[in-house]
This record gives sequence, C-alpha cells and structure tokens, in this order.
Amino acid sequence: MDKLKNMYKNYFSIGPKAVLVVMLSLMVVTAGVQAAKKTIVVSIDGKETKIVTFRKTFKDVLSDNSIVLGPKDKMTPSIDTKLKKNDRIDIKKAVNVTIAIDGLEKKILTTEDTVYKMFNEEGIIVKDTDRVIPSRNIQISDGLNVVVTRIESKIISESVDLDFSTVVKNDDEAITGSKKVLQEGEKGQRVITTELVYEDGKETERKVLNDVVTKKPVQRIVSVGTLAVLNLSRGGQVAYKNSIKMKATAYTSNFASTGKSPGDKGFGRTATGTIAKRNPDGYSSIAVDPRVIPLGTKLYIEGYGYGIAEDTGGAIKGNIIDVYLNSESECRQWGVRTVNVYIVK
Repeated sequence: MDKLKNMYKNYFSIGPKAVLVVMLSLMVVTAGVQAAKKTIVVSIDGKETKIVTFRKTFKDVLSDNSIVLGPKDKMTPSIDTKLKKNDRIDIKKAVNVTIAIDGLEKKILTTEDTVYKMFNEEGIIVKDTDRVIPSRNIQISDGLNVVVTRIESKIISESVDLDFSTVVKNDDEAITGSKKVLQEGEKGQRVITTELVYEDGKETERKVLNDVVTKKPVQRIVSVGTLAVLNLSRGGQVAYKNSIKMKATAYTSNFASTGKSPGDKGFGRTATGTIAKRNPDGYSSIAVDPRVIPLGTKLYIEGYGYGIAEDTGGAIKGNIIDVYLNSESECRQWGVRTVNVYIVK
C-alpha cells in the first residue's frame, strides 16, 4: 500500500492522467482478488459447512481446513479436481464393521450403505442359501456386527436290505420236530433318499425325501411235522395225528359175530366191500362207528397192531371198535379191553 501511495504522490504531481492510471490499477487488482475468491460447501456424512477459499483444488481446501481422508473414505468429486465457485465436496467417512465368517472374524472399514453392497465391495462371496444376521439389506452403522453362516445341503441315496420273514406251515405227513425248507427266503431292498443340511460344516438337519421299496423280500417257508411218535416195545415207531382211548371188542367172520354163514351174500366181507382179514404184517380190518372214526382211516391199536377202518357193526356205537381176528377162540381170548387207538398217516 505504501508503494501505491508513493506511486500516487508521484503520479499526482504529474496530473489527472496519472490519477486515472492509478485508479485503473487498483480496480484490476481488486477484480483479480474477487475472481480468486470462492465459496464452496463441504458435506461430511451429510453435515454441511461453507468454506471461503482462494485455493485452486479440493486437495488444498481439505489440507487448509485440516480435513483428513481415511483410506476407505469416499469423496465426490475427486480430490485433484480444480475448484470453481459454488462447488460442493461430498465426503462419506468409512465406518467399522466386524464380520464373522468361515471361522474367522474380519474387521472392515466400509462406506457402503448396506451389508449386501459391502459384501460386493469387499469381494466376500455369500450364497443365497447362506444365513446372514442381520439381513443383507440392513443399513450399515459404525460398530455393526455381521454373522454369516454357511448353509449347504446335499442329497444322498442309500440302499437298505429288508429282512425276509419266515412262515411256518404244519406238515401233517411228517413227524413232530422234523423240518423241511419249502422255499428259501430272499432279502428285499429299499432306497432311501435323504437331504442333509449343514451349517458351517456341521450337520444340523436330516430329512427323508423319498423311501421306495425296489425289491420286495421273499418269504422263507418251512414245514414242521405235526405227527406224534409212538415208540413200540418191539422196536420201531408209529407216527400218528392223535389218539383216542376206546373200548375194543373182537369179531370174526362166523355166524355168531356177523349173523352170516358161508354161502350167504356178503359173508366174510366188510361194510366197504373188502374181504375181512387179519394181517399181522399189514393192515387188518377194524369195525368202527363212522361218526367217530371215518371209514378208510388208518389206525394203530394198542396190543393189536395196524388196522384200517373198513367195517361197521350194529353194536359198534361211539368210542368202541371191533378188531378182526381169524377165529372164535382168538376173539374170546381178546375179550373186551380198553386200548389207545392212534390215528396214523
């Protein structure tokens, strides 16, 4: 200013022209100062401040006002942009977020709005099936804790054997205790399809999706004998279905027993038309009540031997049998006795 005053004094003495020159110079200097002066708005996380500056770049303005940007802070426009009047700087400060994922805890600085955007920015791959707490769309705030649980599932198919059952059938033709396999059993098969759910590698759920029998088991069929066994005193065995205690008399083909004599029609024949016989080595003729023992039934009579029910008699009613013998004397010797009668096969 002193210099300008001196110039003024010097030029003043020169005259009006000098005064004019000085005034023009002052106007030029003032215009230059006004042109360099800028008022800008600085917004930090939405909080606005007006700053008057003569600086040329945003970087210089931040430095003059002690505004420090962190490594993850975002600024619009870029820091090296040249200033213009009424410009605006928008700064978003990064906040601290902790992420628990894959067994690790990560500390992250971020300026993203949501958890989802932060994952993308940080290159953290999170599948749609993974569980995120809080949700992916929640707004990020300083100190937020995010937990990511990896959710995986897989489907497995397992073949399982089906045991066969055993069916026992009675065999009325075989001795008690004897067994015979009529049909071998075969195992069946079923296929079970299951979905397994894992959270961070640990199984948390198991759900059956399908259970199908692909092969039915085949039953094992075994026959078991039902015939009881009578051990004979002279050796040998008699297999029988059941036994009846009965009164036993004896008869022969003579008139006293049958009311018929030789030459009479039907003499010596049984009710079934066979010839009445006593066969110690085979089946002898036995008279029965058909209501108790059906005709044609094979028998074993205690003290007599094998017989076959093929005759009837007027006195044979109920639990009575009449065994055939070859002579009257044998019949008298037999007499009347109580015997066990075995129904044999």
